[in-house]
Amino acid sequence: MSAAHAAAAAAAINAIKASGAIVQVGPDDFQRLVMKLEDPLVVVSESSFFGTRYKYLTAYKGLVFYAKSREPLKLGGRAEVVRANGIWVPST
Repeated sequence: MSAAHAAAAAAAINAIKASGAIVQVGPDDFQRLVMKLEDPLVVVSESSFFGTRYKYLTAYKGLVFYAKSREPLKLGGRAEVVRANGIWVPST
């Protein structure tokens, strides 16, 4: 492994440690989870590189849930939505 790869791996591990556990789920599971929450806060980013993609984050019982979708998700009227320029999730 080159020094650059080792540094990138170490940075990813540190990002995971700093952010806690991130659970990736499908769009349908994410929608169901948000609908169960009393006062959901959802962070959304939209990118249009090779077609529009949406990324979503929300917290539930100490975990952060993440989903990607090609279509905007219906989050219900109770959801407080924060629009972000981007969402980066470390890969493992």
